[in-house]
Amino acid sequence: MDNKSILKMIKGGLIVSCQARIGWPMYGQDIMSALSKAAEMGGAVGIRATGPDNIEAIRKVTTLPILGIHKQWFDESEVYITPTYESANSIIEAGACIVALDGTQRIRPGGETLGRIIENIHREHPDILVMADCATFEEGRIAEELGADIVSTTLCGYTEETKYVDEIDYDLIRKLSAACKIPIIAEGHIHTKFHARKAMESGAFAVVVGTAITRPEIITKWFVDELKSWWLKNENFGK
Repeated sequence: MDNKSILKMIKGGLIVSCQARIGWPMYGQDIMSALSKAAEMGGAVGIRATGPDNIEAIRKVTTLPILGIHKQWFDESEVYITPTYESANSIIEAGACIVALDGTQRIRPGGETLGRIIENIHREHPDILVMADCATFEEGRIAEELGADIVSTTLCGYTEETKYVDEIDYDLIRKLSAACKIPIIAEGHIHTKFHARKAMESGAFAVVVGTAITRPEIITKWFVDELKSWWLKNENFGK
């Protein structure tokens, strides 16, 4: 599948993020592959997944484009989303056709840089698309200049500079879509179908949703908290 075909497949659609860490209820390759297959049956146009093992398992059950990441934590760096070329290469070999990297300008392990990692991927794997997970408009523009094929809003709200953001930033999507020549994917804080639609209306090329689809323990808590809040305000209901 070539790059143009992949972009055509995901344009205007929903990419479902199927991820779970050790200790989370949904952790496990079998569960991740089952969630991915269910997402495909529901009409998803792609899967976002982390780690070579999970990506290999997911590739066995779906032909959808896999947007791969490899989360790794290092003491000397805040960057954990595919922080090195080696981590990127491992998920490419596992079956990812799009590789997402931390698209910020923060220090990376071993002194690697975003530009160098993108350059190495394009040189060694010319058929692989690179997506830069960014938090700000400036980061998105820099990532495009460095050669990223796609920019996403994934990290908005999850960096020191944007920690005040606790909902989807439609203005960021609009600004990036207007300024960049490459596709802008909306990700982060998308909890309802209305959020997803508004993200698309704001200029998103595609939308990634994770928690609201693949984290049942959090979805359950949303409902429980809402009911508790209602009961606190209506203590005498039914008496």
